[in-house]
Amino acid sequence: MATIDLYNMKGQVVKQIEVKDEVFGITPNHDVLQRAVIMQLANKRQGTSKAKGRSEVSGGGRKPYRQKGTGRARQGSIRAAQHVGGGVIFGPVPRSYRTVLPRKMRQLAMKSALSACYADNKLKVVDDLKLEAIKTKEMAQVLSNLEAEKSTLLVLEAMDLVIRRSAANLPGVKLELSNTINVFDLLKFDHVVFTEAALRKVEEVYA
Repeated sequence: MATIDLYNMKGQVVKQIEVKDEVFGITPNHDVLQRAVIMQLANKRQGTSKAKGRSEVSGGGRKPYRQKGTGRARQGSIRAAQHVGGGVIFGPVPRSYRTVLPRKMRQLAMKSALSACYADNKLKVVDDLKLEAIKTKEMAQVLSNLEAEKSTLLVLEAMDLVIRRSAANLPGVKLELSNTINVFDLLKFDHVVFTEAALRKVEEVYA
């Protein structure tokens, strides 16, 4: 089994712990990672863009001038697309961009992302993450001790409101739970900090 350093909140290595190879030691499947990221970004789209077509804009019920004899191009309506105020040809209409990947493919994508984090040495594990009061300065100091003060994904096993509010105003820091992490965030952030409990929970789910 692979091993990783376990830190305390002061940034000191307490010991080394083992992590499961089937979660953190596989060869990342880049094709599946790409599919998972595309799915996630597509599912975030609202799909509410709308442009009026020729039949939806107001006016233009009368033929603007006679068909022949004017020397001008024939026109049937002033609300055709070539006129100002006319309808849009093939404009956007409300739609759903939602896509779904098979369950096994989603699991493979998550394990690939976790293994990529481990291979790139951007994964850190802290034995516990507790603050007595809501203090942004103290939270920033903890991340500084871990050398992960910028572009950091914090992963907890259960929600801690003190930690959540202490990290809320730190730029580039996002807090997630072990059951809400996603492939896009794991690849996006430069540092991924797990509590030991969160790490074991992830192993329990994906091993």
